Amino acid sequence: MTFLSPFTALCTVGFFARLSYALARSPVLPLFALYLGAGSEAIGFAVGISTVTGIFFKLPFGALSDVIGRKRTMLIGLVVFAVLPFAYLFIDNYQALIVVRFVHGLATAIYGPVSMAVVADVAGERRGELLSWFSSVTIIGNLLGAPLGGFILNTAPGGAGPAMGDFHIAYLASGFAGIMALVLALGVLNNDEKKEKHHSLKEAHARFVAGIKEVASDRRVIITSNMEGLQNMTVGALEAFLPIYAVTVAGLDALQAGLLWGVQVVATIISKPIMGNISDKYGRKPLIAAGLFLCAISFGAIPHLLNFYVLGIAAMVFGLGEALVTSSSAALIVDVCKEKHFGAAMGAFGTIFDIGHAAGPILAGFLIARLDYRLTFGIMAAMLLAALPVFVATIKINQAPA
Repeated sequence: MTFLSPFTALCTVGFFARLSYALARSPVLPLFALYLGAGSEAIGFAVGISTVTGIFFKLPFGALSDVIGRKRTMLIGLVVFAVLPFAYLFIDNYQALIVVRFVHGLATAIYGPVSMAVVADVAGERRGELLSWFSSVTIIGNLLGAPLGGFILNTAPGGAGPAMGDFHIAYLASGFAGIMALVLALGVLNNDEKKEKHHSLKEAHARFVAGIKEVASDRRVIITSNMEGLQNMTVGALEAFLPIYAVTVAGLDALQAGLLWGVQVVATIISKPIMGNISDKYGRKPLIAAGLFLCAISFGAIPHLLNFYVLGIAAMVFGLGEALVTSSSAALIVDVCKEKHFGAAMGAFGTIFDIGHAAGPILAGFLIARLDYRLTFGIMAAMLLAALPVFVATIKINQAPA
């Protein structure tokens, strides 16, 4: 891959990695859990459990990348992307699904914060723009993965529901995409011109601890991460229950359920680079606030809708809101952190991000089992709206680091 720039090569690897993960996730995962006999709470837990992995591992691996090097750490995560999809072929019960999902979560837990730190290393003053471009290009994999997974599951003859063989095909496709990401990454590593500095064990430990202390003590990092964590809570809830709602309540098929998720991702992809450029020029805070508002309104409206096209409009608005938040939050955090601790900063950001992502489907499943879709989505939308004035009142971008 010597013909590609480092940034383009990183985006290409990210595309296949995210395609692999998306094929194994929505709508395939919640429908697979439903096929195995899981109820709403169990489905939410199955979707959220892989993100719980990130809660425990994103910060340590992000900080570790500051010490042992980004590329080595990235490779560990990409090995998980390539290997774990094939484990789904041996699953025949809900308990085994939970175990595999937890381990599969190591893929994004390791790769996610490290890849963002690599972009931050080379972006300079264009952090918002390049972080947004990187995110947009790589989540094209999410865009293709959701409808492709839905298409595979929708091939059952006579309108019957998906069979075990259909799920196996989806996970084989996921594994192939993961292998592509790993192979391409090995090409990047073999042609990497920069030699990463080696540190003694004592120096490595000191850098590791210093990075974690710095980012954990800055309230701007914590509060901004919490805003994206709350927004990502609604993303996780949609991943788990938009397919179930679309199929069981709105009367749509699996392909349409995947397309709804794809519409949301398209809106995010198209909007994100533009919003990242705007945030570089005019500031991060207003975009984050506007994005939280749009996500809350569209998320709360979804369970009141049944028409495929109207649901698509709501998903599009939600995707725009997500783009506003995510184009600025990671860049804002990098703005206030020292360069040598970008990995730790992205790890802390990713940990809180994953707490929200994991809590979303679990909380939604718990509430849906006791209430209904309308009340559940309304409660979670209200949480976003309640957080908005807290963010606006407490974040002062020009203040000295805490």
